[in-house]
Amino acid sequence: MRTALAGLKAYQAAPRQPRPPLPPVIARIGRVSLRSYGAGGSPVLFVPSLINGSEILDLTSENSMMRGLAARGADPVLLDWGTPDATERNLSVSGHAESYIVPALDLLGKHAVLAGYCLGGTMSIAAAMLHPPKALILIATPWDFGGFPSQTRNDLLGIWRAAESIAENFGLLPAEVLQQIFWRIDPARTVAKFEQFAGKDPLSAEGQNYIAVEDWANDGPPLTLAAGRELMESLMAGNASGAGEWKVGDRTIDPSALKMPLLNIVSTTDRITPAASAWPGGERIELAEGHVGMVVGRKAPASLWSSLVSWLSQLRDS
Repeated sequence: MRTALAGLKAYQAAPRQPRPPLPPVIARIGRVSLRSYGAGGSPVLFVPSLINGSEILDLTSENSMMRGLAARGADPVLLDWGTPDATERNLSVSGHAESYIVPALDLLGKHAVLAGYCLGGTMSIAAAMLHPPKALILIATPWDFGGFPSQTRNDLLGIWRAAESIAENFGLLPAEVLQQIFWRIDPARTVAKFEQFAGKDPLSAEGQNYIAVEDWANDGPPLTLAAGRELMESLMAGNASGAGEWKVGDRTIDPSALKMPLLNIVSTTDRITPAASAWPGGERIELAEGHVGMVVGRKAPASLWSSLVSWLSQLRDS
């Protein structure tokens, strides 16, 4: 406990590097912005999760998947969800796919590839059925929520029930409630992170990367009321997607009905989105890296980033 508290104190007091300058916004759809990191070739639209901010895909100047992919010849476009307000209280998870991802694909044109990370991948499956992209990439994407431990599903439903009246009042599920999700999924890991940080130099590259990831994890926008309800009740507890019962618009979403090339990247050591929850189809790549580590960890450039660039290159040549 002493070591963990020392690490927490060191984290709180550590200096922060400024965020990297953002590339220009190429389009806006309501509160959502699209930022292009490439040279304007065939775009790859990256859709992050609704939980926490989109900056995990563009973490620092030295550790950014968007910038790393662009330096390797890809043309990534980042969808930034922005911050919802109470006027969008009735916008569900499926509504985000319809209202934001589908129009973004339409703006980027028929040659756009769609890539979704975590819950962004779940929504991207739905968007791909409504507006087929050139290809679809899923990264650590939950689909069969029955693949989560039953205790985790019950705990998360309990968190939702306890916070539901607050969300009803505000029209939003506060980010502070969402943080409890990650604590419940792996509380020992949450404590261990600060124990490990107690022995690090906060000014080192490793220390600064840890701080940037932890700042991201402890921040983030709220969820709309309807998105929180659909995520917790229909998807997590009810497993509507895995049971073949999830409808977006008037369509039942079935990944096996998708006709475009599909890359399905799964982490075998993911505590947040277990490999057992992934859709089993597509061209599957398994990485033995964590949910966040696969994107911003030390192995990420040679592992996930390289896998994406290689597959996109083959797609262009086919």
